[in-house]
Amino acid sequence: MRRTVLAGAGVAALLAAGLSFQSANASEAAKTPTPRVLSAPAAGKLASALLKDLGADTAGTYYDARSRALVVNVLDESAARAVERAGAKARVVRNTLAELEAARTTLAKNATVPGTSWATDPVTNKVVVTADRTVSATEWAKLSRVVAGLGGKAELKRSQGRFTPFIAGGDAITGEGGRCSLGFNVVKDGRPYFLTAGHCTQAISTWSDTDGTVIGRNARTSFPGDDFGLVEYTADVDHPSAVDLYDGSTRQITRAGEATVGEQVTRSGSTTHVHTGTVTGLDATVNYSEGTVSGLIQTDVCAEPGDSGGALFDGETALGLTSGGSGDCTSGGETFFQPVTEALTATGTQLG
Repeated sequence: MRRTVLAGAGVAALLAAGLSFQSANASEAAKTPTPRVLSAPAAGKLASALLKDLGADTAGTYYDARSRALVVNVLDESAARAVERAGAKARVVRNTLAELEAARTTLAKNATVPGTSWATDPVTNKVVVTADRTVSATEWAKLSRVVAGLGGKAELKRSQGRFTPFIAGGDAITGEGGRCSLGFNVVKDGRPYFLTAGHCTQAISTWSDTDGTVIGRNARTSFPGDDFGLVEYTADVDHPSAVDLYDGSTRQITRAGEATVGEQVTRSGSTTHVHTGTVTGLDATVNYSEGTVSGLIQTDVCAEPGDSGGALFDGETALGLTSGGSGDCTSGGETFFQPVTEALTATGTQLG
């Protein structure tokens, strides 16, 4: 039976996040409460509390940047009323998260073709499958059959770019055979390290700065599957918890967080410097020719080779590390990011 009220634990979580419920007295019972005006991080906290409390009665969330409100997909009017009382917009949809996850499982089994990606899109309430320009007509036909078999749970589209990890051969870091970008400075057991992309540390073991001074060596690599690498500083150089904005200034990074669909974000990288865009999907899977990476943040932010490993952030909140994508910063494209929270947990590090 579906739950139609928020349990005490969920209420406590909302209050702890600095969020309160709309009044629900008798005089207001006949009208829909006005959604709260929220920042993207606050919307993310509200989403987490609602998803924890309503569970299977929800089907994803996203942030409406124009109205600055959280939108929650629900499966019936009872859940919709609970969502609205919590200060979010409710939207009744057809597909459950379990059904969409089952569709992703089918895709992983039957449609893992190099040059493809898929991610659950809460706006369309479907799994969006993208094929880049390297996918042949035969492979496209195969993808079309698999997607058609999923009914209204998935859709297929073509990208004119090519999905590749963005390695060229925050600040530029170089090694024999290529250039990447530093993501975030971190600390482990009192020692300084930095995070970058795993496909970078897989290809290069020792790193130098732009002056050619060797500054670090690899401590851990995770690619494919994930896409993060940990490098230990071996030189006595400054390592502030900040991101280069390439205008003579930096942005302090004070915390790590989870991205929210619809959130406006910024990326910094050594090739194309600073660009902004929007989070368009979460838990994305990308089938690079080098291997499959899952659990990524999908965005419409542009990036190019050499930007790999660079920082994705929102204000002072670290969100991700540049993995790869398609397109460029002239024609546009889509870029995927390794969530930084996962990288921090896996490596036992913290920002600093």
